[in-house]
Amino acid sequence: MQIENFIYNMQELIVRKAEDFLKVNMGVFPAVVVLGPRQCGKSTLVKMLADGLTDFMYLDLQNRNDLAKLNEPDLFFQANRDKTICLDEIQLMPDLFFVLRSEIDSNRQNGRFILLGSASRDLIQKSSESLAGRVGMIELTPFLISELNHKKQFDLNQYWLRGAYPDSYLAASDSASVLWRENFLRTYVERDIPQLGFQIPAQQLKRMLIMSAHSHAQIFNASKLGESLGLTHPTIKRYLDLLEQTFILRSLPSYELNTKKRLVKSPKVYVRDSGLLHRLLQIDDYNALLGHPIVGSSWEGLVIENICSSFRDCQFSFYRSAIGSELDLIIQKGSKVIAIECKASTAPKLTKGFWKAIEVVKPEFTYVVAPVLEKFPIAEKVWVCNLSELIHMLTNSL
Repeated sequence: MQIENFIYNMQELIVRKAEDFLKVNMGVFPAVVVLGPRQCGKSTLVKMLADGLTDFMYLDLQNRNDLAKLNEPDLFFQANRDKTICLDEIQLMPDLFFVLRSEIDSNRQNGRFILLGSASRDLIQKSSESLAGRVGMIELTPFLISELNHKKQFDLNQYWLRGAYPDSYLAASDSASVLWRENFLRTYVERDIPQLGFQIPAQQLKRMLIMSAHSHAQIFNASKLGESLGLTHPTIKRYLDLLEQTFILRSLPSYELNTKKRLVKSPKVYVRDSGLLHRLLQIDDYNALLGHPIVGSSWEGLVIENICSSFRDCQFSFYRSAIGSELDLIIQKGSKVIAIECKASTAPKLTKGFWKAIEVVKPEFTYVVAPVLEKFPIAEKVWVCNLSELIHMLTNSL
């Protein structure tokens, strides 16, 4: 079997956690939508899956020749009912969802369509409206640490500095990685956003990204950000929503307690990929990162992104009281509550506010995540551990 338009590289050697879940969804639904940022490995994931399929067809909706095949989509789908069809960059042709609904209802066979998109379900509204009950949804992120840490060549410092996008992490050098990330950001603001139908000046959106990087892991203040950029409060919130829906930023809500305690209500905002964060701040080598004021916030973002992307059936929030007691992340699943604190130090120092927050939240366990070699306890039900150990422990307990 020959599949065009795929690049064969080291990504093939890295098994993605989403692969098994994709197979399960294909056994349950006629169509499966795989959503995630551009260049996170969606096409490679499907190529790896296609090796086990007898009849597979891949169409890239950015390719003129592939688009021509869909001039009459009804006829095309009818003529290829014996094949699994993958449509890449489905957000460029949202009207196809209506055609797909009709075709699926005519021949309801599971695993017929794999749809790849670089925007969220809410942004591609027609997918949820047209294919309700007919489609499974999967989000693919750039590499998770649990997908890499068993590799002999895995380097945590490289992963932290370069970020998790496959072509950035696997680049031949730090300078090559910087070049790739700079091009990614330029293409994102100049091409990707306009293709989604948003007429936002590229320079304005780039400035919003840079300001978001400077505010990484901080409480979101739309008014302050709007003042800096010369934009209104509603415009800033609209831009934030767009950056979230295209997987560039993550908004983390505040923890809610059924008490009269005064808590911070606004969300915290993170640049989801540490490599993109560092490029926006022009931090291009590991020593520069260690000497930069954002190093602690950058580590916090790396930890939180890995947790939130690995355990999507949980609720996530942060805790901060009006007097400054805080915890970086609260994980809730049913009645289980776990607290996470992030420290970019091999000898983490914890404040009175940390211990006070634990008294209030009363988590089942608390983990202080730091770049340490192995875990150790510092109090009853409070452990210091590295990120890989944390993911392993949470996998077994959540």
